Amino acid sequence: MKNQVLPETFGSGRVGYPLPNRYGHPYTRYKFMGHLYQALIQKGIVTFKDGEKLERGKSISPELMKVIEESKFAIVILSENYASSIWCLDELAKIIHCKNETGMIVLPVFHYVEPSDVRKQMGTFEQTFVKHEEKENKERVEKWKDALTQVGNLAGWYLKEDCSEIENIKDIVGWISSLEV
Repeated sequence: MKNQVLPETFGSGRVGYPLPNRYGHPYTRYKFMGHLYQALIQKGIVTFKDGEKLERGKSISPELMKVIEESKFAIVILSENYASSIWCLDELAKIIHCKNETGMIVLPVFHYVEPSDVRKQMGTFEQTFVKHEEKENKERVEKWKDALTQVGNLAGWYLKEDCSEIENIKDIVGWISSLEV
């Protein structure tokens, strides 16, 4: 499975678990990620959708963490409410761990969010972390912040109002295809 792409966030990259409004806006999940997923599949790139191939009755977290560990790439799609999902943050922390330990290639997509907001936890990220700090242990929150800082420092794709999502999807798929041998 080393040639597999984990769209993270297909996840975060990533097509997420069927959780309502997980990424802040249904458009992110059902349009952009759906189109990206289809483009990767059509290009013959083995792609994992984290709600699709998990076996029924199995615990999601350990199985997903194993898939993350076995993946060559992770596409992390960061939207304005990404940090409101503890699942997303835990998965991102695991992805960054794999990047640092095994050299996983992490490809961030800043989906209508400023990379600096992700990197510095500003805007909606800052507001969300105020809530996390009230409920979660400090070590876990610091791990999430570090993961966001690291992913925010990576070169990736920055989608904004005046860009073509289709062209960005073509670019992402082309970039991954160029590394596949």
